[in-house]
Amino acid sequence: MPLFRLLVFAGALLPFALLVMDAFGGRLGPDPGERLTERLGLLAFQCLLVTLFMTPLSRWTGSPVWIRVRRMLGLFAFFYAVLHLLAFLQFVIGWEDLWVAFTKRPYIVFGTIALLLMCPLAITSTRGMMRRLGRSWKPLHRLIYPALVFAWLHFLWQARSDVGEMMAYAVIAIVLLVVRVYWFGWRTLVPLRRA
Repeated sequence: MPLFRLLVFAGALLPFALLVMDAFGGRLGPDPGERLTERLGLLAFQCLLVTLFMTPLSRWTGSPVWIRVRRMLGLFAFFYAVLHLLAFLQFVIGWEDLWVAFTKRPYIVFGTIALLLMCPLAITSTRGMMRRLGRSWKPLHRLIYPALVFAWLHFLWQARSDVGEMMAYAVIAIVLLVVRVYWFGWRTLVPLRRA
């Protein structure tokens, strides 16, 4: 199990390492700051999807190892989302224009909501917090579902005419949510409510 966790950790960190190599190697195109920002955001969104995929994998394979790496993958999603925000502020709009950008670009509002929803998940991801929260931990961590929706809207709003990739991600997300509802009922998608 420790080896499996290490492999998952390395796999989740590998895209970041490749991104850093591309950045230092000058392989991010004519606007490296914007490209860096986009890739970090997409990595955060992909990690959210992979996190949701752990429960179906566990049931289909009959192995609990997938559940044991779910929190780690969720933390990687938060890690990439924070880096995405920092890169956006540093390379795209600047730190001084944050309020203007926030009020004039709706996709920033969606992205901010998604990140804010992920904050309590990251803060309460430790075993100690699981024990303290008890039965309230799972309802709280269902915030991942609205976070995923707002993150998807964040990217869709920027896609303009090229929405094919976001539509593909939407299909994957819908399938995962439908499977969960089929297994556990729709109440398990409602955050902060005990099913």
